Amino acid sequence: MVAESKKKSDTSTKKNSKHKLAYSKEQYLSWYELMFRIRKFEEAALLAYNQQKIRGFLHVYIGQEAIAAGMESALIPGDAIITGYRQHGTAIGRGCTTKECMAELFGKATGVNKGKGGSMHFFSKEHKYFGGNGIVGAQIPIGTGIAFAEKYKGTNNLCVTMFGDGAARQGALHEAFNMGMTWKLPVLYVCENNQYAMGTSVTRTSNVQDIYKLGLAYDMPSEQVDGMRPESVYEAVKKAAVHIRSGKGPYFLEIKTYRYKGHSVSDPGHYRTREELKSYMEKDPVKMVEKVMLDSGEITQEELDNIQTAIKAEIKEAVKFADESPFPAPEELYTDNYSQPDYPFMKD
Repeated sequence: MVAESKKKSDTSTKKNSKHKLAYSKEQYLSWYELMFRIRKFEEAALLAYNQQKIRGFLHVYIGQEAIAAGMESALIPGDAIITGYRQHGTAIGRGCTTKECMAELFGKATGVNKGKGGSMHFFSKEHKYFGGNGIVGAQIPIGTGIAFAEKYKGTNNLCVTMFGDGAARQGALHEAFNMGMTWKLPVLYVCENNQYAMGTSVTRTSNVQDIYKLGLAYDMPSEQVDGMRPESVYEAVKKAAVHIRSGKGPYFLEIKTYRYKGHSVSDPGHYRTREELKSYMEKDPVKMVEKVMLDSGEITQEELDNIQTAIKAEIKEAVKFADESPFPAPEELYTDNYSQPDYPFMKD
């Protein structure tokens, strides 16, 4: 009787120890699938770069995947996104395929920009994804202009305008913030604060280290968000979107995150301590979501293994596709680059 009673008690404790998911099983699996896909895509891109299959610059999104996942689940298809050059994950989140994204990195004609944009300049009219912009902070006024267009056309759409903590130092940010608030434009400003502008920390470059406070100078609703959890990002973006769609104007989110790799492939990241990196690795968004799902008891390891296997095969196929795709033909130099057919008067 005692043994049986203890067994029942242990079973009850085990049941009670399970943590109920904050959102549906389907939502968590969707977040996990996207984050895992981005992670494996970026790891494959780094390997291909080391094999000299990718040239030029390469800025990977490893560590910041929860932002793309949480954000996309809070938006509607008509919303636009524009961002900086650490943007492969954002593009994949928008719906650009891993095949066309990898081919773009390889500079191939089958790429999302026909091989002409490379790592920093993805673009997709179909998915209302406006890049991938190489000039630091240039996307902030452009995104404000896209929001103006949405308001002018009378849509219910907004434009998510993303930038890093380094771009928050640009004067164009203040001009855009002022204009956006004055005209009550449907724009969501998102600062992906991964703590470092290239190799220089926020603490060394700004007197205002809580970047969200910059929006307060314009009476813009502004807040700080945990960017290592897709739940937090989803909740913040959803709240901001409701505000914006009600016609009240811009919203500003400083999403605190961390990149596990250097600024680009050429950056060894020696300006960071091992202890700092280790502390953020313990918050790895992919592993944390995996743990939350397994701890709930609603999702099995087998289900996660199946997702991982499928995505690994997908990324392997994407690399093969990029490898075997042709480079753009020489005459493609002029295609899509000039609105005037005979410009720059060099063609026969």
